[in-house]
Amino acid sequence: MRAITTPFGFASTAGEVVSGIDLTGRRAVVTGASSGIGAETARALATTGAAVTLAVRDVAAGERVAKDITGSTGNQDVRAVHLDLTDPASITAFTAAWQGPLHILVNNAGVMACPEQYTEQGWEWQFATNHLGHFALATGLRGALAADGNARVVVVSSTGHQQSPIVWDDVNFAFRPYDPWLAYGQSKTAGVLFAVEATRRWADDNITANALMPGAIYTNLQRHTGGRGSGRVPAELIKTVGQGAATSALLATSPLLDGVGGRYFVDCNESEIVDRRSGSLHGVAARYAVDPAGARRLWDLSQDLLADAA
Repeated sequence: MRAITTPFGFASTAGEVVSGIDLTGRRAVVTGASSGIGAETARALATTGAAVTLAVRDVAAGERVAKDITGSTGNQDVRAVHLDLTDPASITAFTAAWQGPLHILVNNAGVMACPEQYTEQGWEWQFATNHLGHFALATGLRGALAADGNARVVVVSSTGHQQSPIVWDDVNFAFRPYDPWLAYGQSKTAGVLFAVEATRRWADDNITANALMPGAIYTNLQRHTGGRGSGRVPAELIKTVGQGAATSALLATSPLLDGVGGRYFVDCNESEIVDRRSGSLHGVAARYAVDPAGARRLWDLSQDLLADAA
């Protein structure tokens, strides 16, 4: 299977990636789009003419971003709608209210290395936010994604997935001591596995899903880590917000990704798959994160968790 390469790279911006692309008549949802790379991804999609919905917890903040995007792009079809990924009722309300086809879903919202916290259902907060909520959202919108064909799902993962595979017997840290970085890593592994299995399961509907590492960007995501993430990223690998949104924008819009799914991208190009730690881990994916058997197992586990909460 040939790796996907593009003319873009580390320094490319979301605006550069979507330049010349016309998505008039297409509809997109971007979660967590009230700030950071989510807002910049939404802006890039708006410049293509797509109708963009910002799915956000803070609707007031989302409305401010929507207004700003309209002002900077001239696209009048940008709106903010409430969505809380840790609340199944909120996700159900969002999916039930959606009318018509959906062409692009960007699962961007997330939390990183937060203190130990659990949802009402007993789900670990990062696993619930970064994976389960997005899983429920995507599966709830499957009919809309299938309606017109050739829909894309974009999953914002992280190099942090290399911190942990899925710990099948204890995804919610019921027995092992809570570690915020292991929890983050597990949730980001889950995102890649979701892209693998969604592409397989939804092939007949021509829905593809890909995952990505956006890069190290200083945004609100780092609010639990003193504003500087893990603190281990070299200065030369820090991106601007525009650069951080580039790979999401590419996977959502580029003709180079037509029919391509189940893969992991870094710096606008498909990454190498590795079996062990060796040297720099930037730009590579752990094999367990793209394992088809693990992807199927995670899908079943996710369905079971959501069914138990219903």
